[in-house]
Amino acid sequence: MHASSGQRDVLSATWTGTTLFAVLALVLAGCSSSLLTAGAPPGSLPEAPRQVQPQQQSPAPNSREHQRILAAYNGAYEDPKLEGLLNQVVASLVAASEQPEVQYRVTILNSASINAFALPSGQLYVTRGLIALADDTSELASVLSHEMSHVIARHAAMREDQARQVALVSRVVQDVLSDPETGALALAKSKIALASFSRAQEFEADGIGIGIATRAGYDAYGAVRFLTSMGRNAELKSSPGQLHIDPRAPDFLSSHPATPERIKNAQANARQFNAPGAGEHDKATYLAGIDGLVYGEDPSEGFVRGRRFLHPKLGFTFLAPEGFTLDNTAQAVLGVKESGGQALRLDVVRVPAEQPLAEYLNSGWIENIDPKSVEAVVINGLPAATATAKGDQWVFRLYAVRFGSDVYRFIFASKRTTAEIDRAFRESVGTFRRMTVAESQAAKPLHIRIVTVGPNDTVERLAGRMAIADRAVERFRVLNGLGPGERVSPGDQVKLVVE
Repeated sequence: MHASSGQRDVLSATWTGTTLFAVLALVLAGCSSSLLTAGAPPGSLPEAPRQVQPQQQSPAPNSREHQRILAAYNGAYEDPKLEGLLNQVVASLVAASEQPEVQYRVTILNSASINAFALPSGQLYVTRGLIALADDTSELASVLSHEMSHVIARHAAMREDQARQVALVSRVVQDVLSDPETGALALAKSKIALASFSRAQEFEADGIGIGIATRAGYDAYGAVRFLTSMGRNAELKSSPGQLHIDPRAPDFLSSHPATPERIKNAQANARQFNAPGAGEHDKATYLAGIDGLVYGEDPSEGFVRGRRFLHPKLGFTFLAPEGFTLDNTAQAVLGVKESGGQALRLDVVRVPAEQPLAEYLNSGWIENIDPKSVEAVVINGLPAATATAKGDQWVFRLYAVRFGSDVYRFIFASKRTTAEIDRAFRESVGTFRRMTVAESQAAKPLHIRIVTVGPNDTVERLAGRMAIADRAVERFRVLNGLGPGERVSPGDQVKLVVE
């Protein structure tokens, strides 16, 4: 959650039940990691490797696209040791590619999300969340070679041409066709064609990338292992209360194949080059490179600890109601109750100091407020106001709390309202308060620490050492590429999440 800068009204002018349902859907959709999205920024993912000197990189990017990407992903993550590792891998891949004259520059994004993508110019982006999930250099190479393949095959430019065709069809549908059903069918067909084309690009990039990585000396099955870890991570991050939503299921209009489909395709491509186990993994070098890597949210943007959200930079904290799972995004803190039917959103806006908060609640930023419910209150010494509103499918409890020069807006939503539910919402807002200096100083990010497995260590014991209380054993397995029945052996190096 970013600090406010000027007028940061990230809500639409009016909110209805349908709109908040979309927010709830966004929370659920965000529970699964990006599946090597490669190829476009968001909204637009044998012998030992040769010791190749890092290529001469292109000048530091200053393009508008680059700046937008940095803004969306909380800036660049500065770590010279890790950057050196990525540049060495890229240099090996470039030397083995069909176009060794192309120059690439890698930017590590300061984001816990699992994503990677490329611009046509050769700018490669990989999040530190993805780097933390990868387990060796061959897995990292599979990601980077995949992105390079999009550049080599000019997928971004081709996708842009297809998108323009879809936009043209949309205008024809809106301006010419009078039959709504005929128009909807035409538009759907054009979108399906674009989606299928994009999926074909992803499969092509997988095949090209595995070939490049193998020729560079890396294990051809690095992509298989990494995609498997991504699938397990998606399953892990799915809310227990929403297990009927399968994060692996293919979306017919999705631009990327579902993970099992990608894994099957990657296995078929890898078999054309090597048997499992051939090629370099260089796990020790990789783990040494990520030792100390920040894990999870960056405290400069606030972070989640169980049901508690803390923002040391802005100096506040609050506790979500019992059963809620929180997700910190750049725009807002989102939450959903595992049993379903309840959601929350917290964001920040600027409201003139002279405008009473009760008046602000009635200013039109949300519809259908019950005028009788508007009430001025004080929360831990902070001026605030609350009200209720009704949408088509949702009932809302709203709060506006003035904190310094900003106003924090809580939106609680439920399918139905009861005295118990409303009391839980009120109690949650009642925990919104200033952090003490000691609390702000003690709020440190989590890190990856590399440890050597001892003779008495087990998966369960190692997981118990992690600074993660929720499903620690499953998270340890996913983080270390271990399947459900796999064990650790003395002398192995593994990743732990520590404070």
